[in-house]
Amino acid sequence: MTNDATATDAAPGAPPIALDPARVRRILVCQLRQIGDVLLSTPAIHLLRGRFPGAEIHLLTEAKAVPVVQGNPDIARIHAVDRKAHRDPRAQLAFYLDVARNRYDLLVDFQQLPRIRWVLALARLFPPRGGRQVRLSCRAPWYNRWLYTHTVRPLDGYAAMSKASVLRPLGIHWNGEAPRMHLAPGELAGADAILAEHGIGPEHVLITVDPTHRRDTRRWPAEHFGRLAALAAAGNPALRFLVLHGPGELPEARAVAEAAGTPACVVTRRMLTLREMAACIARAALHVGNCSAPRHIAVAVGTPTLTILGSTSSAWTFPGPNHADLRLGLDCQPCNENTCPLGQARCLTDLEPETVLPALMARLRAGKGDAAPCA
Repeated sequence: MTNDATATDAAPGAPPIALDPARVRRILVCQLRQIGDVLLSTPAIHLLRGRFPGAEIHLLTEAKAVPVVQGNPDIARIHAVDRKAHRDPRAQLAFYLDVARNRYDLLVDFQQLPRIRWVLALARLFPPRGGRQVRLSCRAPWYNRWLYTHTVRPLDGYAAMSKASVLRPLGIHWNGEAPRMHLAPGELAGADAILAEHGIGPEHVLITVDPTHRRDTRRWPAEHFGRLAALAAAGNPALRFLVLHGPGELPEARAVAEAAGTPACVVTRRMLTLREMAACIARAALHVGNCSAPRHIAVAVGTPTLTILGSTSSAWTFPGPNHADLRLGLDCQPCNENTCPLGQARCLTDLEPETVLPALMARLRAGKGDAAPCA
């Protein structure tokens, strides 16, 4: 296939892409957002590293997602899109050109967003020294197809597996690889200090709680989280619940603690950075929350998870004994809607803490399992 050949759909059994690993010098992986999705792309990046051990792997992502991939040994360089800094069209073009000039042998696009399309279009002007450039993505609408040399139909299932399945034409297959987040010993020591500041020590069993989400159909009520903490702490006085929060989410986090009505449930006194949050989650015996980025951070640092599901499916739950999700089981689940078509989100409001409590206690009894990769 020539450098600008028409993209073809690589269904199972289609001819592989012939790339000599010894000749691949640079690879660009494109995953701009969201933070959890960027983390879910790290298994694919790790697999690319194994297939092309001599190549530099670069990541194109948004600046807000950079903390979850900092220190990742599979990534040689991060190109961070900063919406404020790149607001001027000239600054945007200069940034895109800077990325494209790296003359990538392989570009993998997981999203097909406008900013990524700019980079892909300009990359065609800067072929690698060997002359052949492969631009790979999932199936594309007709107006995007000219950007790619190959497209592939992703497999259904766990989100990180689905992303990695785009790499099948390269002879790469997902084999249970989990998302990866690498924390330094100093960051873990910093988490210990944060926990001590909140009265949580080695004698306690830590559970981190993520009660927030910007979508009503993915947010279990704060009162339910609070009552769950109260019920669990009544049964085991050693339990401590650390309620996490992001920008603008402090009132909802405080509502959890107020509903709990127990010193065992505490809200972080300030908003933690993403990496501080990850380090605290790494120290936890369990992470409980909604379907959002912290659950993927927990998987990436080796902490078991229990996720309350509303409109979303189990495709975001890592398959394995340390990770579970719980849903009410209404006929309308999962609808994958951001707003409840019935106007009441009963899938969440009717899922009582008393129903969730046995799953939480069973998850704690199962233990943490393997040590976190960051520890």
